[in-house]
Order: sequence, then C-alpha cells, then structure tokens
Amino acid sequence: MKISVLGCGRWGSFHAWYADKIGHDVVLWGRPGSKNLAELRDRHANEYLQMPESVELSDDLSYAVERADIIIISIGSQQLRSFAGQLAELPIKSKTFVLCMKGLEIGTGKRLSVVMREEVGPEPDIAVWVGPGHVQDFLKGIPNCMILASDSDEVTARLVPIFHGPLIRFYYGKDLLGTEIGAAAKNVVGLAAGMLDGVHYGSLKGALMARGTKELSRLIDAMGGDAMTVYGLSHLGDYEATLFSPHSNNRRYGENLMLGKPSTKLAEGVYTAEALMALSKEYGVELPISRSVYEIVCCHKEPKAELERLFLRSEKEE
Repeated sequence: MKISVLGCGRWGSFHAWYADKIGHDVVLWGRPGSKNLAELRDRHANEYLQMPESVELSDDLSYAVERADIIIISIGSQQLRSFAGQLAELPIKSKTFVLCMKGLEIGTGKRLSVVMREEVGPEPDIAVWVGPGHVQDFLKGIPNCMILASDSDEVTARLVPIFHGPLIRFYYGKDLLGTEIGAAAKNVVGLAAGMLDGVHYGSLKGALMARGTKELSRLIDAMGGDAMTVYGLSHLGDYEATLFSPHSNNRRYGENLMLGKPSTKLAEGVYTAEALMALSKEYGVELPISRSVYEIVCCHKEPKAELERLFLRSEKEE
C-alpha cells in the first residue's frame, strides 16, 4: 500500500518507520521549515529512531496526499481543524485517513474524528488508531496491543490487516465515541498520576485508576457510547504507559509541575482537561479527577491542596 504520514514528530516518525517495516511504500511529510523534517533529512534519524532510506521525506503536502492510498495524520490535536481545512482543498474523496492522535478540541469538546469530518466532508473514510505503547519500547522490539476504530465496520476490517505486524496486534474497535473519549482522557489521568508522583503520593495511583475509569465511563454513557469501552485498550489498557512509564510526557509534565521544573514536551492532557470541562457541563456529568487537573494546570490552583481535596472528599458509596 502507498501510505503517507503527515507529521514528523515522535509518533509521526514512528508511524512512518513502522509502515515501512511491515512492507508499505511510505512518504513522511513535514511542514516547510520544520525542524523535525530538517533533522531527518540531514541524518535520516531523530532522537528516537533511525529512519530507513526507503522512507521518502517531503514537505509537499499535495504530493504526499495525492500519491497515497492511506493517509496517517499525527500532529497536535488542536491543530487538526485548520490542517483538515487545508486537506479539504486537495483531491481526498477516495482517501482513507487514520488519525493517530489523542485529544479533544478546546472550546467545543468535539472528538477528533468529528472535527475531521466537519472539515473534509462525508466522502473520505476516517479511522482512529490509539492504544498503549511507547516509541522507545517498540524500537527495542517490545510488542504491544492497539486498537483501530471507525464509524464503519467495513473500514475497520479493511485497515486492521494492513497495519497488523509482529510488533503490534490490533483489535477491532466497535465504539468510536468511547474509544476517542477514553484515549483522550487517559492523558488527563496521566497528568494526575505525575502530580501524585511529584508529591510522593504514588500509592494513590490505584485509587486514581479505579475512580478515573469510573467517572469517564459515566461520561461516555451520557454521550451515547458504550460505558465499558473505557475499560479496554484505548483507556485502561493504556494506563501502564501513561501513569507509570518514565517515557510518558503527560505523567512527566504532572510530576515536573509539582517539582517546579519546566516541561519541554507536549502534554496533550493539558488541552484535554479543558475540553472535558465543556463536556462535563454539556452532559451534566461530574468529573472530579478531570476537574482537579483542570483547576491545577489551567486555573493555577495550589496543586497539593487540590489533590488532597480530591482524594479526601466527603464519604459516599463507591
């Protein structure tokens, strides 16, 4: 298959590396002037991986889109709407887009597949690829399980064999809404886990995991999804990689916040916490963990006091 990967950061470069590894014809696109693309062009490597020479590098968006059967998008979630608007001006009706991103749109709380569909129209197929795993582990040959989901069973069934390989076993997602909400929200729980690490309250991560899945299952149910989806690979299945791993940008961001250290890596959970507050209000679902994270990272409330308030709330039934 001819596959183009749009976005050449950590995950974009990995997706290009992976697609090439399993035998596809790959172009990796980066914006003109991109430092990430310049680095790859200069030494065919970045801080994470050595890019095979067989992966073509390009800053020509029209070329990358037009030559591809399948287009993977891996950029910051808040950039998707404007980027999708650019894609809508290209011949994309017969294309299949796979969103390899986890987030919700600030201001609307909309899922990324919804944002994409609003911009590109009804014709292109759209799927999401989420789940546990770190680039660093995959490159060491450590396998993992991930999930592909779309609003069409036919699209999902067509994509899974295309991307299945020795490093990744894919499962068929049957609930696109729950898959996207769960994947986005786990980054918020990851921020909370890092905060607990930062104040040496790591023993509370068990409670965080139990209550985090519960509050998000209520939100998914209220939105019309399957409440049980949150207990699958897109959310609970990604907790080890997000709540405990030293590679997790969200966990590290939360820990650094508590320690007063700067964070240089993007933490999508910061944006997602704000978007979840819009959904909490819209659907009338209380999200205490997400709200506490929002109060700390967006409203600059005193972190330790906010965490203690969260975990020492008044007694209630589980």
